[in-house]
Amino acid sequence: MQKAVPDIKFVSVESVGPKVSGELIQTAAIAVVLAIGAVLVYIWLRFEWQFALGAVAALVHDVVLTIGIFSELQIEFDLAIIAALLTIVGYSLNDTVVVFDRVRENLRKYKKKPLAEVLNISINETLSRTVMTSVTTLLALISLYVLGGDVIRGFVFAMIWGVIVGTYSSVFVASTILLYLGVKRDWTKTNDGGGQYANIDA
Repeated sequence: MQKAVPDIKFVSVESVGPKVSGELIQTAAIAVVLAIGAVLVYIWLRFEWQFALGAVAALVHDVVLTIGIFSELQIEFDLAIIAALLTIVGYSLNDTVVVFDRVRENLRKYKKKPLAEVLNISINETLSRTVMTSVTTLLALISLYVLGGDVIRGFVFAMIWGVIVGTYSSVFVASTILLYLGVKRDWTKTNDGGGQYANIDA
């Protein structure tokens, strides 16, 4: 057996106290709220306020479920997880905008069909793209989770969970909120279904 070396010195020892943890939670909450607020404004300008509320409801759903699974499994919550939450917001928003863009196109195309039927058509038309994007992303994330080591495991786990819930929330949650709120379908006065920025390319 090797003997312990007596001249080893610990240069510094750091620990995270409750004050720092409280500041971390406050900073995380502010970052997520600002991100969701920016999303609300962007979708409102690009589409209509009904679309904006549907997208924000889906984003809040994703963030709450992600925080909930970390709380339930008692996984350490650090700065990497905050970055994962903001990444999840962006990923879910991208899926939601793709679905909503097709909804807006089909609302002009099928002016006589009920909103529920238009939503169903739009979701079916974008479903293959949504599933393929999510599956390929999950393949990369699962590889990182298995081979990446403990340093990024928390971040990758949050991303895996976020991609799963973000995929179905953009299809089911956002569209359901839009169906509940209804949407403007009389575009006789304007050529577009959104505000002044409605024709800006994504």
